[in-house]
Amino acid sequence: MSSPISTPAALSSSRRRAAGRCWRIVEAQHKVSTAKITDNAAEQRILEDLIEETKPNLPPECAGLNFLLSTPFRYGAPYPHGSRFRRAGRTPGVFYASEHVDTAIAELCFGRLLFFADSPDTKWPTSAGEFTAFAAEYETRNAIDLTLAPFRARSKDWMHLTRYDACQNLADMARQEGIDMIRYASVRDPQHKLNLALLTCTVFARHEPVDRQTWRILFGRNGARALCEMPEGTIDFGREAFEPDPRIKGLRWER
Repeated sequence: MSSPISTPAALSSSRRRAAGRCWRIVEAQHKVSTAKITDNAAEQRILEDLIEETKPNLPPECAGLNFLLSTPFRYGAPYPHGSRFRRAGRTPGVFYASEHVDTAIAELCFGRLLFFADSPDTKWPTSAGEFTAFAAEYETRNAIDLTLAPFRARSKDWMHLTRYDACQNLADMARQEGIDMIRYASVRDPQHKLNLALLTCTVFARHEPVDRQTWRILFGRNGARALCEMPEGTIDFGREAFEPDPRIKGLRWER
């Protein structure tokens, strides 16, 4: 029996309206790094403009967006590795975000620990890294939700720990049918709260982030600990948090 979502037309019939706020995490070094090598704010602006000119182009529909929102949609350079809804190579961008900031933290921590799993001789950092969590508002009439019927019948495909081919095929069909956002359960969040894959920057309801938080995250032999000062909060991910993924299960914690 064929899947009820095996054709673009069937996929299109499941579109729905979605609106709200999503969170994404980035390293908080985007301004500090250029400040270190310039003498004043004017020089820093010039340097950042020059750096901007060397970056891949943005799609026209992203014009006017804050760089935090538009950066994932840059094209011109090959995407080095495939991700859940984006193929490797010169492929359209995807803005990955989460409905809750702690889910975004979980996604980031998993990604960093995966780096240490792939690099067993790399020492743990001696100090916490600083990250910016920012919120963006979105609104669309062309979203699909993989946690609802008919998609939830294939949840094992969408939530596979290491294989992304089913999700990438779905994203290809979604783009064909004008679907611009995919809502799905986070594989990395132990509570499986929801993530969003924005397939186009036209989904953003505002040109600027609507909220920001500063987080410090320390990685070490006990896992990852994330701390936020305002609002005050701490999130711990112990060694067992991401162990269902075979790559993390084999991570050498003592180093």
